[in-house]
Amino acid sequence: MFVEHIILSLVVILGLSLLAQPISKWLRLPFASILVVLGFVSSELVVLAGIDTGIRADNFQSIIFYVFIPVLVFESAYNLDKAQLKNNLIVVLFLAIIAMLLTCLITAALLFYGIGHEEGFPWIAALITGAILAATDPVAVVVKLKEIQAPKRIAVLLEGESLFNDATAIVLFGVFLSMAAVTGSASSTAVDYSLIDISFQFVTVFFGGAITGFLIGVFFGLLQKKVTQKLLAGVMSLIVAYGSYLLAEFFMVSGVMSTLLAALTYSILAHEKTDIDGTSLTRQDAEAASNNKYLWDVLAHVANVSVFLVMGAVITLEMFEQRWLAMLIAIISLLIARAISVYGVMFCFSFCKKLEVSLASQTVMVWGGLRGAVTLALALSLPTELEYWWTIQSIAFGVVMFSLFIQAPTMSLMARRLLDSDQK
Repeated sequence: MFVEHIILSLVVILGLSLLAQPISKWLRLPFASILVVLGFVSSELVVLAGIDTGIRADNFQSIIFYVFIPVLVFESAYNLDKAQLKNNLIVVLFLAIIAMLLTCLITAALLFYGIGHEEGFPWIAALITGAILAATDPVAVVVKLKEIQAPKRIAVLLEGESLFNDATAIVLFGVFLSMAAVTGSASSTAVDYSLIDISFQFVTVFFGGAITGFLIGVFFGLLQKKVTQKLLAGVMSLIVAYGSYLLAEFFMVSGVMSTLLAALTYSILAHEKTDIDGTSLTRQDAEAASNNKYLWDVLAHVANVSVFLVMGAVITLEMFEQRWLAMLIAIISLLIARAISVYGVMFCFSFCKKLEVSLASQTVMVWGGLRGAVTLALALSLPTELEYWWTIQSIAFGVVMFSLFIQAPTMSLMARRLLDSDQK
């Protein structure tokens, strides 16, 4: 796309986001749901008018991975409540790594055998799909939980899980995608790659990225203490977000893990001058923190809005006509996998009063494991050279639609009833 087309697209995206907000409140539907509908309707009207939107399935990968994902990951990590995360870190990590891996593998297995078409949808396709669907996005759910004044811990667990499991899922997605690039659409992946090979590649990429991000976060976290201009502090946070990502990708490790650890380390060092209760900052530090938060709120908003609107623009009726059964199998498989992984992991903490999570809260977490921006970003970034890319993308879109139009709207009622009965 030409530069003027990109600028025009950005203006249209921001304009539609302004329109979506009042419609969302009027219809009492999640903001993201309205964005998808607006994206679909707008693209159809533009096509009917004979205008080429310039949107193609094969021109998203670079934009998604090098523009949107660093913003989404950095903002989530930068703005996360670090004190609450520290208190629940063990549970969050179990959910984000063990539960995520279980969800990915169980979903992949159920999809592979449910679709039952090894030539058109081989094991590697099922694994890629499992990795894409394992990434959670609880933004809409957390808003609903706050509205009904649910225990803060549930929101922290969902947000913390999403932050870390997005990174884990993206790393796993990259590993499976590299395997698919080597083996093509052949179903011989299990012969060419042993479990040890996959595990070694995952650990190398995962922890290599984490170490890279940690070092960058420490360096710039210490450096920002010497910065007195609020504007430069914001610029420095942009350097940390994109610099950590690009450096990790240069070393062929996880850019997402690098950005995640850089954001956490940088934000902790930036706010370490707080009192023990975390409420007291100098006026200058408070203004810098407020400005940075505002900057990243705006950037994350634009990234989220863009992803959901693009999803609406890319959706075609043929997806639902030709892949409705695969979507249905994926939704059922994912719900089963989510339930097994969450209940299974939470059972491990049932013997520890300090870490225990009530059954009602677990059920809220199972239903609240929505799929959103990261799932869409990964689906939109699929190389069209893969023969099964459209099937995977259709499945991902179907699952996200289920999250936005079924799970999110019913979340308040379910959470209120479960949590009220839990307190009696």
